[in-house]
Amino acid sequence: MNEDERAKLILKILNRIYPKTPIPLKHKNNFTLLVSVLLSAQCTDLNVNNVTKNIYLKYNKPKHFVKLGRKKIEKLIKSIGIFRVKAKSIYFLSKQLIEIHNGKVPKTFEELEKLPGVGHKTASVVMSQGFGYPAFPVDTHIHRLAQRWGLTNGKNVVQTEKDLKRLFPKTSWNKLHLQIIYYGREYCTARSCYGLTCKICTTCYPNKKNPIQTKKA
Repeated sequence: MNEDERAKLILKILNRIYPKTPIPLKHKNNFTLLVSVLLSAQCTDLNVNNVTKNIYLKYNKPKHFVKLGRKKIEKLIKSIGIFRVKAKSIYFLSKQLIEIHNGKVPKTFEELEKLPGVGHKTASVVMSQGFGYPAFPVDTHIHRLAQRWGLTNGKNVVQTEKDLKRLFPKTSWNKLHLQIIYYGREYCTARSCYGLTCKICTTCYPNKKNPIQTKKA
């Protein structure tokens, strides 16, 4: 089975298991989505949602976070990892949105990636989940599974993104990146499957006996 055949099979299996893909990070608008994605670095979506559910009731626009200031933002998100770094990014990106973008989240990769604390992966999530633009955000789950499933050589997340975009139709990207994340959390976890037990791994590699070693992002 070549990589194109594996890609078609994987898409078929994922569409059957996850016909619907709700956005895991709870948000009120594209600004709060951007903030939540930024907060989710080295943190679970569940933890982010627990912290932000009360914050977004009162603070959900750039002007709110600028008015709060860094120290108060830190207090609001202190249960999240590297909260001081994230608070700094949230404060300065809020300020930049007001000064340059009239308080609106920009709709291009270039402008998003110029915002403090926003890298390509964060920008991809906002473009995909916020604006519906075809994008393929690659997180650690996707990077790991793309290697396990023989869809990339795993050199880095940049290469993984290129390979996945090449193998899957553009119309599937926005849904597929979420399907892979859900599947990686539920069936093909970092510390259980190792390419040997889940439905996709056993279908793609029915004769595999040794665990697959993956390279970290």
